[in-house]
Formats: sequence, structure tokens, C-alpha cells
Amino acid sequence: MGCSRKSEEKGIPPSATEDAPVNGDRIIVCSIGDAKRLLPMLASDSASAEIAGLVHNGLVKYDKDIKVVGDLAESWEISEDGLVITFYLRRGVKWHDGEPFTSHDCLFTYQKMIDSNIATPYSQDFLRVKDAHVLDDYTFQVRYDEPFAPALVSWGMGIIPRHLMEKEDLNTTDYNRNPVGTGPYRFKEWVTGQRIVLEAFDDYFEGRPHIDQFIYRVIPDTATMFLELKAEGIDYMNLNPVQYERQTETPFFKERFQKFRYPAFGYTYMGYNLNDPKFFDRRVRQALTYAIDREGMIRGVLLGLGQVCTGPFPPESWAYNPDVMKYPYDPEKAKDLLADAGWKDADGDGILDKDGASFAFTLLTNQGNEQREKCAQIIQQNLKEIGIVVKINILEWQALLHNFIDQRKFEAIILGWGLSRDPDLYDIWHSSKTAPQEFNFVSYKNFEVDRLIVEGIRTFDIEERKRIYYKLHEILAEDQPYTFLYVADALPVVHRRFRGIKKAPIGIWYDFIKWYVPEHEQRYTTPTLSP
Repeated sequence: MGCSRKSEEKGIPPSATEDAPVNGDRIIVCSIGDAKRLLPMLASDSASAEIAGLVHNGLVKYDKDIKVVGDLAESWEISEDGLVITFYLRRGVKWHDGEPFTSHDCLFTYQKMIDSNIATPYSQDFLRVKDAHVLDDYTFQVRYDEPFAPALVSWGMGIIPRHLMEKEDLNTTDYNRNPVGTGPYRFKEWVTGQRIVLEAFDDYFEGRPHIDQFIYRVIPDTATMFLELKAEGIDYMNLNPVQYERQTETPFFKERFQKFRYPAFGYTYMGYNLNDPKFFDRRVRQALTYAIDREGMIRGVLLGLGQVCTGPFPPESWAYNPDVMKYPYDPEKAKDLLADAGWKDADGDGILDKDGASFAFTLLTNQGNEQREKCAQIIQQNLKEIGIVVKINILEWQALLHNFIDQRKFEAIILGWGLSRDPDLYDIWHSSKTAPQEFNFVSYKNFEVDRLIVEGIRTFDIEERKRIYYKLHEILAEDQPYTFLYVADALPVVHRRFRGIKKAPIGIWYDFIKWYVPEHEQRYTTPTLSP
């Protein structure tokens, strides 16, 4: 990538007084994995969702305090029975090609969300809509058969342009790699496995973003990423605990970068393929959790910057139940449960067996995530101590998704979930969501969980919903379809030349369009890109 700099001097420290916001410069962020598809309803991985979120808008969004506010919708009305939402859309909003945004685009997006031929994992929320109508160009109305508590927030789904996509197959369309939205940034370039380039949209309805370009670089491992950060070749990354606690506590980093820490709204887990007979018995899954030293994992891998996960909700969620079943590190308890389930060392070789088969499995995780690799090694050692053989296989991210997760060709896997602020568990845990491309890829099926999930989304009363989700947390903690490992702290770092960053309950990215770089500190003019 070639570019021109406004200053040969790198990283001029901020002046004592804040400059007025100005346009210019670029931000270079990075991730270990490339995006997959950039249409919002198909953006099922974090990289794709991040890019899609800058290119597209929903009708609503969360503000800094995690409250639902308007996005493409200026306002809305909800009927007394909660079954009808009427959205009043912003006027004057333009698509990146200059065409006007209207309620016909909302109806088109809804129709695509419920099209069974489109491989979206997000359809369920929209299948609950009884009907949707264009009342006029700037009024869109949806009606539900029954109460659906996450109805309003579900319309945070990115809206897509009817005039460009009504004749396209969304599964294969080139717009997955060349999207057109209404968002603050418009798509410019995607070099597979290297970078995605977005540029500020001058006609964005909330005002042009101050930062001219958003460049998403793919750097397959965090060590190389950190070297790029030290060289100031990137401006933002998520630090791992060692980097946060030790490697950035130097005068250089304190002068050039600003670090943030806040609880992440998600968790890391080891999931089991529940179609595999080894993992049918709940006692086996409970035993595996007892056998894993998660507190030691947090001390050794996270350096204490996190906490043990107990189920599908992080402690920051109002649905979190503090009184569910806990699994302290207890190898002897694990052995007893395994013995009860028929797993014993019958031939004295140190490996548990049952019906002539040894207890051994392959644990998959993704390349470039050092924390997950270290966790896999700890799990391997912990389970070896109780007679279980674990082989670790580290795979490139897209290969892991396409060849193993989507195909259900795995025994156990270490991954993580970034969660919606609404505690609806339907997409991840309902038994109907086990098809390819969907999120219940461990194939968990519990009909009481199904019933409670549906009950939870049919009531608006927050205390009643809390009762339901407390029960769901309790059941999943007992069933252990995952070994819920930990909730890590988010540890982002940003170059100090970027101003206007304000940490809030939702994090730091909620008002990215207001970030800016004072003119005398800007590094890049309009770039000239080369492969």
C-alpha cells in the first residue's frame, strides 16, 4: 500500500489544547481474519459485520448509553398492544450512488430477510412479522401476530437498496464484495486477504465523517499486528492482556497511543458437537468443565483481565443470573462424573475408555488468536490429567468457517460470541437454528429451552423477561452444551492523534464519525493505493 504523508515526522504528540474538528487523514485498523460477505443480512462473522456496519444503516441503533434511538428512522410509534410499529423515515437520505432512500427499500429488505432462498442466519426476527406496508415514501409500518419484545431493536438490521438489488441473487451477487449503502463510509476497494478500503461519504445524513478513509487490514497473527502498531503502520488494534499490561507500558506507547479497558459484551467458549456420541451425556460435559482450570486460565492467559463465564449472558447483561450452577476446578469430581457415565481406564494405560473406544477428540480454533491457542493448550493439559486425549488443530479463519463449522465437521471448538444487548437467545440456542450457516452449529436441542426462548420474546415486562432468562441461564449452565470459559475485558488501543474519542457504556466506536485528527498532526493526504 502506497500513500503520501503530510508530515515526515511520525506521531506528533497532541497539543495541550484541543483543535477544532477538521476533515482529513485516515484510520488503519486490523484484524486476523478477512471479511466474508458485506450485505448486512449475510454478514455473520465479526469482520464482515464491522465493515457492513460502516457502509449501511438500520432504522434504529443503540446510543452510547445502550438506549435505542433513531437511525434511518427519525421517529416511530408503537401501538398500545405492542403489535404495530410505524416508522417515520428521515427525508433527504441518499444511497452512495446518489439515489434517494425511501420506505420501499425497507419493504424490500424485509422481503429478502424472509426469503427462504437467502442464506441469512437472521431471518427469525423478521419471520415474526405478520405483514409490512409502505404507507408512503417516508412511512413504513410492520405488524406482528403476537408480542415480540426485541421487535424494535431487530430493525437495526442494515437496509439494502431496492433499485440495485431487486433483480440480484443476494447469495451470489457482486454486492457482497462491492456494497452500496447509506452509511457514513462508502465502499472503495477489497483486496482479498489484504485490505478493505472505505472512504467518507460526503452526503451522509448525520454529516460527513471527519476521517477521510477507513482501512481494514488483514494481518493473520497478533504478534505481527503488534509490530505494525509499534511501527505506527496501523492506528488501532485490540490488545491481548500481555500487550496491554506489559508491552505498552513504555514512554513511547504512552506518548503515541491511548489505551482503553471496559467489559466486553460477549464470551469465549469451548463448544461440543452434540451429534457426537462422546458428548451426548450431560455428565460428560459437566465433567469436562470441572476438569478445566478456568480461573488459572484467566490468571495465566488474560493476566486477570476478565472473569469466569457461567452461561449465555455476561455479567454486564440485565439477564445474567448470579446464582447458577458453578464449576470450580475439581479434577476428582470430573473423574467421578465420567465414571458414572461409563468412562473408566479399563486397561490401565492412563486413558479413559468406554465400549472399547478411548476418550480422545480434536479441538479446533482459529489461527492468529493467541489467547485461544493458549487456552487450547491449557485444556489439552488439564484433560490429559484425567485421562482424555486432546489433539489441537489451528485453522485459518475462513477455512474453519466454511470447511468445518458450516459443514458440522468438528468434535469440539474454541470460539467466542459478541452478543446483542437484547438477551434473546433464539438464533444461538433454539433447536430450529441448526441448519448450515446458522448459529446453533453445536446442534443443541432442549425443548424446555425452546419454550422459554419463545416465552421470553413474547413479553414486554422486563421483570417477567428477567425471570425467564434467569431460568434459561440456569438450564444452560446445567446442560453445559459449551464449557463457558471466560468473559474477557475489551482492550482497544488507538493512536493519540485521533481526537474526540469518548468511552461510554457501549464502548468507544459509537460516534466514530466525530473522531478527527488536527490538521497539523494528519499523516495522509488523499492516498495513492498500489497492490
